[in-house]
Amino acid sequence: MSSLCLSHRFPCRASSWQLRTRSLHFGRRPLLMGIVNVTPDSFSDGGKFLSVESAVEQALRLVDEGADLLDIGGESTRPYSEAVSTDEELNRVTPVFEALKDRIEVPLSVDTSKAVVANAAVSAGAEIINDVTALTGDPSMLQFACDCEAGICAMHMQGTPQTMQDDPRYEDVVRDVSEYLGARLEALTAAGIAINRVCLDPGIGFGKSHQHNLTLMARCGQLHELGRPLLVGHSRKGFLGKLLGDKQADRTSATVGAALSLAAQGVQVIRVHDVRPVREALLAFEAVGGIDGEIHLLAE
Repeated sequence: MSSLCLSHRFPCRASSWQLRTRSLHFGRRPLLMGIVNVTPDSFSDGGKFLSVESAVEQALRLVDEGADLLDIGGESTRPYSEAVSTDEELNRVTPVFEALKDRIEVPLSVDTSKAVVANAAVSAGAEIINDVTALTGDPSMLQFACDCEAGICAMHMQGTPQTMQDDPRYEDVVRDVSEYLGARLEALTAAGIAINRVCLDPGIGFGKSHQHNLTLMARCGQLHELGRPLLVGHSRKGFLGKLLGDKQADRTSATVGAALSLAAQGVQVIRVHDVRPVREALLAFEAVGGIDGEIHLLAE
């Protein structure tokens, strides 16, 4: 028998992420980012939290269940979704940030690619800008991100939400995603964003086939070589339904199982709809060793 300590597999794994007014520090258990979709058309929970009251209630529920962060968005980015106007997105999310800023302690993130929306959210207390376009979708976003000093999550997406699932192709999906994220990291830091403020997201389900998603999930730990925290959002996504052989199946258990694989690979932040079951599974994961535990391998 031989053993391998998982922490030795990730020598470049980032230990912290600087937000606008505070820092997140990562241990053996990933932090959980709870999802609050203030939209009528998000793929999993569209319309459930469209009113300010229901969105705030959901946010408070997720914090009570153990969310370490909250991600609030007012525009769906599911495949083939329609873009919404800046005014509509502002009307959806700004009151939610205003209502939450003095009621919760966990950091708030705004899920947007529009600088005007990010500005309103940061003014209302957001600590993070979570941009699915990696700050390429709005020419004003990069400068605003430099000025406001919020934490940044830059995601990989091939195409746009309207085109990304038409026929995604890669030579090597992990290498290609890594190269893109590395290039965006260089661009952000060259523009003046401190490297310790940047987190990277491989974009599960954003311009990827079923097999691309599975490969990225299985080899996500390789992205630690970029030296920045990793945020992964696989929760309830279609590839899990396909994996289960039933597109209509409840995907909570599949989400939990995949989250444990991400935790074993040292992923620092996992973005989920169902905080309680994922948190409980991760608490057990941490109790029996977490990413610093030992895997015992049979000698060949």
